[in-house]
Amino acid sequence: MKRTFITLSIPLALILSLSACAGLDVLQTPTDTPFDTPTSSPVSTAEPGTSSTLEISLPANAAQNAFAGIYSRISDGVVSILSFVDLGSEDTPIYPAGQGSGFVYSNEGYIITNQHVIDGADAIEVDFQSGLKVWAEIVGTDPDSDLAVLRVDVPPEELTPIPLGDSGRIQVGEAVIAIGNPFGLNGTMTTGVISALGRTLASERVAPSGSLFTAGDLIQTDAAINPGNSGGPLINLQGEVVGVNRAIRTESFTVTGDAANSGVGFAIPVNIVRRVVPAIIQDGAFSYPYLGVASLDDGLWNLPTLEMLGLPSDAQGAYITEVTPGGPADRAGLQAGSTRTTIRGLFAGGDLITAIDNTPVANFSELLSYLLNFTEVNQEIELHVLRDGKEITLPLIIGARP
Repeated sequence: MKRTFITLSIPLALILSLSACAGLDVLQTPTDTPFDTPTSSPVSTAEPGTSSTLEISLPANAAQNAFAGIYSRISDGVVSILSFVDLGSEDTPIYPAGQGSGFVYSNEGYIITNQHVIDGADAIEVDFQSGLKVWAEIVGTDPDSDLAVLRVDVPPEELTPIPLGDSGRIQVGEAVIAIGNPFGLNGTMTTGVISALGRTLASERVAPSGSLFTAGDLIQTDAAINPGNSGGPLINLQGEVVGVNRAIRTESFTVTGDAANSGVGFAIPVNIVRRVVPAIIQDGAFSYPYLGVASLDDGLWNLPTLEMLGLPSDAQGAYITEVTPGGPADRAGLQAGSTRTTIRGLFAGGDLITAIDNTPVANFSELLSYLLNFTEVNQEIELHVLRDGKEITLPLIIGARP
C-alpha cells in the first residue's frame, strides 16, 4: 500500500463524526526538491534548558509521577484551534471546517501552531483548558517550516507560556511527550522517544520550478500523534518544547478513512521556531536562505545509483541534480548532472557536496540541517565538492529564497 505523509489537522467531516478523516493533505516524499533554509538570530520567550533522558533504572511509579507532574505543570499552555470559513454568508456553518492544536508562546498572547491548521480560515477560535474560547488574529505564517503565529486577547491568568528547550541537544532515545487535540479530544497526552533526527519532508510552499521546497532538520518520534495533533508541542522531561508536531507517515487507514498512527511522526525542531517566530512577530514573515539547487533524494542513495554516477561505494554527500539559473549555486559554479544513465531520470556528472565550511555532510538531510541552523542570507560559505573524482572548493554567497 502506498506510503503517505499526513498532516494532522482535522477536516470538517471528522469533526462532525469524530471518525472520518477525508481531506487530509498528503505530503509526498521529497525527491529532487529545491533546497532552502531558515536562519536569523535566535530569540526566545524562555531560557533554553538542557534535555534529559529517562534513566532505565527509574522506578515505574517515579516515571509515572514525572509524566503526571509535567502534564499538570504545562497542560494549561496547550490549546485547541478551530478554523471557520464563510462566516459572513447566509448559511453560516455551525461546525468548524478544521481543527488542530497549539501552545502559548508568550505572555503577550502569542500562540504557535502549524500553518496548515489555519490555512484558508476566515476566522480562528482558540480554546483554553479552562473552557475559555476566544477569537484569534493571524500575526503571520511560514509555509516553508509550516509554522503560524496567532495572537489572542485574554486575561493574563489564562496564559501559561511553555518554555522552549534546545533541539540541538536532544538525542535519539530521549523520552518525549506530545500533548494536543487528536480527533477533537483536547488535552490528550501521549509518550514516546526521539526516534531519529534530521529528517526531511516537503514544505507547504511551492518553488518557482513548480515542485515543493524542502523542510529539513525534522524530529522523528514514536509518540502517538494523530489528526488534530498538528501544531501541538513535543516536550522533553524537563517540560520544555523541543518540537512542534506536524505530520505522520502511514501505510494504512481505518475503515472510516482515518490515517492510522504507525509510530512514525514528525515534528518541527524548536530551534527553527526560535528563528522563525520572532521574525514573524516583528516583520510578519521570515526570509529563508537559498542555494538554488535540487538534490538526489537520500532514499535513492544505494549501490546501483553510486555505480551509475561513477562514485566510490563509500561516497557520502548531497548529489546535485539541478541548479537554478541565476541562483546562488549557479553564480558559484555548482554543476548538476547532465549525462544520461540507464536509470530513468538519473544523470551523471553532477557535483557531490561533501562539506560546508569544513563541516562534513553525509547526505542531503545533513546539508539542509546545517544550512537551517548555521547560515544566514548574504553569508559567504565554502562548499567542498567532489567533481570528476577531484576535491574542489567553491565559495558561495547565500541568497534569499525567491
